[in-house]
Amino acid sequence: MKSKNKWIVGGAITVVLLFFLFNKVTVVEVGIDGRSYYIHDREFELKWIHSVEKEEWVEVYKINENKLSLIETYFKTFGAGVPAQGEVIPSSDGYIHMKMDVSYKELNIAVSENVKTTLSTDKKDVHLYKLTENYNNVVLTVKELFIWKVWEGEIL
Repeated sequence: MKSKNKWIVGGAITVVLLFFLFNKVTVVEVGIDGRSYYIHDREFELKWIHSVEKEEWVEVYKINENKLSLIETYFKTFGAGVPAQGEVIPSSDGYIHMKMDVSYKELNIAVSENVKTTLSTDKKDVHLYKLTENYNNVVLTVKELFIWKVWEGEIL
């Protein structure tokens, strides 16, 4: 290979390596028992079975300016814990949908097999209650991390 081509190939490899080493990505970090799991989706659902109503309850979150924004919630019946600040959205799927606009720096969730706490993305359902003991705390936060740092945790 000619010397000029070696420099071009070497330069291209260096640029790609620098991109991967110093490029940051925004992820949702799911902290469980001192371990970090990462979600790359910018929107996800948090689901559980309501302890009183015994019906599924769903909250839809999206990443918004390094915070988690609750943008919608839906459930089967009005009961304990229904938010007062939401706007009811017409729907025909058997759920009551409410448009929300609430942001959180972090979410602290006590997970349980009894309520089947689940995090859903477009790609899959993650049963949080299977990743830890009953009633342990799971913390969700938005992080901006170098790509190589994300590789240290597990991708959900």
